[in-house]
Amino acid sequence: MSLESYWYRSYLHPLLIPLLPFSLAFGFIIRLRRWSYRLGLKKSQRFPIPVIIVGNISVGGTGKTPLIITLANYLKEQGKKPGIALRGVGGKIKKATLITANSNPFEVGDEAVLIAINTACPVAACIDRPAAAQLLQKAGCDLILCDDGLQHYALARQLEIAVIDSSRYFGNGFLLPAGPLREPIARLNEVDFLVVQETDQALQSPLSKTKKPFYMQLQPQTFQSTHFPQQTLALSSFCRQKVHAVAGIGNPQRFFDLLTRLQIEFIPHPFPDHHRYKMNDLAFSDQLPLVMTEKDAIKCKRLAFDEASKKKQWFLRVTTKVSSELKHALLELISKPC
Repeated sequence: MSLESYWYRSYLHPLLIPLLPFSLAFGFIIRLRRWSYRLGLKKSQRFPIPVIIVGNISVGGTGKTPLIITLANYLKEQGKKPGIALRGVGGKIKKATLITANSNPFEVGDEAVLIAINTACPVAACIDRPAAAQLLQKAGCDLILCDDGLQHYALARQLEIAVIDSSRYFGNGFLLPAGPLREPIARLNEVDFLVVQETDQALQSPLSKTKKPFYMQLQPQTFQSTHFPQQTLALSSFCRQKVHAVAGIGNPQRFFDLLTRLQIEFIPHPFPDHHRYKMNDLAFSDQLPLVMTEKDAIKCKRLAFDEASKKKQWFLRVTTKVSSELKHALLELISKPC
């Protein structure tokens, strides 16, 4: 079993007890680093336009990227010119780079291309987030949404949004490496907005001691061909059928739960987040259809499959329903001077 499977339990598994001293050391480093920025020993770069951080305090996918896409499109509708900054796959992009829908996801990151496709907003990736933000400002953006980066204080921010997955919340509640937390749960009291992704497998909320959260939901729309963009299928097309289900995201179970909701029988094939697919990963001996997330499809459509294999591959297109109260509150706050 993976270390993550032990983290996301309601108790500290005995196998994790030897890691507690490292978690204490990690917590000390976190506090020391934060105070170094507060005391001015380390500098945060500020911008004359609003910077909004969308991040989390736990390891694994919580729904940051779908929320970023929804907020960016909403702000565009309100007449804003948002740009999206992110680190890029594996933090390998050392020079700030503008990403387009046609960029190679194996080079610039699957999430960067996914955002570019679904927002048509300027997207910049760089291991140095202030450099990415600077490039977006030069591109004419009047506000910046930063995908992840809650713990990266080199980029000063006007607002912070923390995203939480209700199917896992904070696991055992311990800091890395004994638990899944990047920062203590108390950090949530400092952010401007809490957004909880509602799921069918939601646990009892432990957020009673934090501020009132807003909610978001992933809503399946259609199945779309990975290789033939004009071909779509209704959500009921695979109902009570057996398929191969591929997910290389932060929390693959979230995708599998969506398929269960659609009454699809599936053989699960979870992969690590940002997995670099090869054709052998998807070479199954049977002729069953293959369904995947859009994030996976962005990479898989670049692989040289034969025609028969291409026709079997579909991805589930989803939209994100976000509380209108959150949208209005966000718009009101960013309209104030920085």
